[in-house]
Amino acid sequence: MEILTKEQESLQTSTANKTEVLNQLEAKVKEWMEDHVDKRKLWFSSDFLPADEKMNDDQETNLKKLRERVRGVKDEVRVAVALNLLTEEGLPHFHRLIAQHLGDRSFWSKWNNMWTAEEDRHGAVIRDYVREARLFRFREVELMQFHYIESGFNPDWDKDPYKVFVYTTLQERATQVSHKNTGKLAGQDEPLLNGILSNIAADEAKHYTFYRNVFKEVLNLDPNRAMLSAADIMPAIDMPGISMPNFRDMADVVRRVGIYGPRDYKKIV
Repeated sequence: MEILTKEQESLQTSTANKTEVLNQLEAKVKEWMEDHVDKRKLWFSSDFLPADEKMNDDQETNLKKLRERVRGVKDEVRVAVALNLLTEEGLPHFHRLIAQHLGDRSFWSKWNNMWTAEEDRHGAVIRDYVREARLFRFREVELMQFHYIESGFNPDWDKDPYKVFVYTTLQERATQVSHKNTGKLAGQDEPLLNGILSNIAADEAKHYTFYRNVFKEVLNLDPNRAMLSAADIMPAIDMPGISMPNFRDMADVVRRVGIYGPRDYKKIV
């Protein structure tokens, strides 16, 4: 038999109560999902980069031109693309954070699976692009990704379902800004990369809208506890890649060139 302290029992009760509030949103989640799908433009990596067994002459030529253009891409853009790629490839951590509170037999589960499928394309298209373009020494990035996934993402707020949704709302918006600004900076030299990142940013904007809607409704149903959870998270959030090797150095490069930094986060809040 597990013996709980009063503090642990209180935490379990609070978590259960908050989960119950989220479960009350099932009908609205269904409605928001349908609205999301109606507005969604589904695209895949192969829409940007040829991926068939055999490529025609035009596709071969375009691939050669891509590699020539990439030679002019700034180092700061290369760092930002690597950071964005690694962040997107950390998706399994976030599927887990939502699934652990809301089970697998609800519209929440359907949303979580659909969101995961949509997000999975982001890492896939960036990975395909950097491999085809020969943007950097890829094995170094693969090693970083391996260590990042292996080390996990275990924030101290993951037992509070409200905090999960506060964080996810902020993070979706932050990721949107990062992709959009990286694309703008890259677009001067490499329009294909700009197009890819613009499409990812548009996806993130739609995901942000969904999670913002969720938390707005939580505020209506349980304003006091919702505000306390938000107040704990909003002053500062760790980006998902905090545990990846060299994260802080890479994030500093991204901040200094104006792609994403504390000022952007303040605007988001």
